[in-house]
Amino acid sequence: MPKKEKKAKTPLSDEEQLLLFQQKLLAEEEMAKKKERLLSQFLKDKLAKEEHSSALNLNKINTQWRTVLREVKTRELHKDIEILSQTFERVVDCKDNVIKSLAKDLSEAEEQYARALRSHLHNVDQLLALQRHRLSLLEESYNMELEALTKEFETERKTIIDQHEKEIHYLQDIFMAMEQNYIDSEYESKLEFQSMWNDLKNMNLEEKHFLRLHLENIVEDLWRKFQDVLKNYTDATEDRKAAFETLQVKDEKSSKEIEVHMKKIQKLQDAITISKGKIMIHSRESEDENRYIRNDKELVLVQLRKLKAQRTQARAASQKNLVKLTLESNATLKALRKIVDKGEKILKLAEICRKFETEEEKVLPFYSSVLTPKEQEGIEENNLEELTEELAKVMVDYTGMENFWKRYNKVKLEQLSLQHRRAQLLDINGKLREMLKQYLDGISVSDEVLSQLNPLFIVNYQSNLPQPLSIPTAHPGDKQHPTT
Repeated sequence: MPKKEKKAKTPLSDEEQLLLFQQKLLAEEEMAKKKERLLSQFLKDKLAKEEHSSALNLNKINTQWRTVLREVKTRELHKDIEILSQTFERVVDCKDNVIKSLAKDLSEAEEQYARALRSHLHNVDQLLALQRHRLSLLEESYNMELEALTKEFETERKTIIDQHEKEIHYLQDIFMAMEQNYIDSEYESKLEFQSMWNDLKNMNLEEKHFLRLHLENIVEDLWRKFQDVLKNYTDATEDRKAAFETLQVKDEKSSKEIEVHMKKIQKLQDAITISKGKIMIHSRESEDENRYIRNDKELVLVQLRKLKAQRTQARAASQKNLVKLTLESNATLKALRKIVDKGEKILKLAEICRKFETEEEKVLPFYSSVLTPKEQEGIEENNLEELTEELAKVMVDYTGMENFWKRYNKVKLEQLSLQHRRAQLLDINGKLREMLKQYLDGISVSDEVLSQLNPLFIVNYQSNLPQPLSIPTAHPGDKQHPTT
């Protein structure tokens, strides 16, 4: 124990004092940071509590103002309902008076309609009779033209067939004559060739036989002489020498004769080759003639095929024209039937539309032109400048349709104006529906309405509801001004 007391009382060095001082400073800094963190946490909690309490107070104020505004709005709606009921009764009285006057006008209009209907039916009967008469005339003219065309087609067809048969017979006669000429010339050339060939063959055989016999005789004579010479040679040499000389001379003569005979044989062979060449030339010429005749035959056959093709094309064209004519006739009949059906449909529609005409349209069915006289004259001058003779004739045929087009254009304009008015009313209806939806959302209380901005809280055309970015705090001393 006394040792420890001595150690505690011993003084500290400067380094130890510095370390202790630094430790104290670090501990003080940590304590200050803890105090700051606690203070900031306390302030944040207090701010969150204040924001929560301000939001609750604001919701309470809004609910109180909603009840007040609902009561005021119900009073206003009751007043509006009373006013609307009075105006509705007044309008109903006016409508009753109008209905009575319209009933009287309707009875008068029915009488006028009956008179107009009788006159219209009379005019329609006259138009139908005129149209039927016109259709009968058109049908008669069509039948007459069809008969004329069929007669012309049959006559032309007969002439083409007769001409075609004549040409076929003529070509067949030409073909037979050429074939007969070719057969005759071929037979004559064959006979000439056979006769020449037989003559040359006989001459060659005769010459060969004659030469063979002559040479055999000469050889026999020489052989006999040679035997005599041999005998004489055996007898005596002198006789042999003399005989040898004579034989040598004879040998030279015989060699000359042999050369002469060989030349004759060569001449005969040359004659044979010449005759063979002539035979080959004649055969080539005959082949050329045959080829020319075959080419002519092929040309004639080609022309015959062309004529047959032309005949088939003419038949096909005539058949096509006949089919086209029948199709066009059927198409015209169908078109005329469609026109008749369309006219009947138009008349039925006119009778139906007569029921929906107003009293003014029944009295004045055709309105006068809206244009001024100067404008109308300018339009007529422009139309006269642009018109041609054909167009003027067509327009003359359709002058009776001017009143119809006037009424049609009037109905079309009324239809367009009603469509425009309908679009405007639909737009107004959509806007009114949006306003009614906003109003109902303002007077109703539900989770969906409360989750959204309330349109009734408006001051100077701006909402006083809290914005999502900044939430104001409510104090007990502040007062909330009512909104209207």
